[in-house]
Amino acid sequence: MIEGTNENFEREVLNSEKPVLVDFNATWCPPCQALHPVLEELAGENQDIKIVTVDIDDQDILAEQYEISSIPCLVAFKDGEEIARSVGMKNKKQILKMLGA
Repeated sequence: MIEGTNENFEREVLNSEKPVLVDFNATWCPPCQALHPVLEELAGENQDIKIVTVDIDDQDILAEQYEISSIPCLVAFKDGEEIARSVGMKNKKQILKMLGA
């Protein structure tokens, strides 16, 4: 998994050749922490997708830009465009479906 920042978001997400799942989260959020191992597992099992985590407290510009009001918020991107968005816990199958995988 890649840590998303204001500086690398365009390169890692918008210009990615692979579908990207962005996990908007915070360290103080228990559901976010519960989702983290699921995302790590997905990242290890699927080389054809990219997973980027964005801490909304550290990267508030991105959180504001993408209008993140509830977390965990998963946003799927393909070819630089948002294709799906979901708030709350998801299992691996649901996440892969968001990415069209």
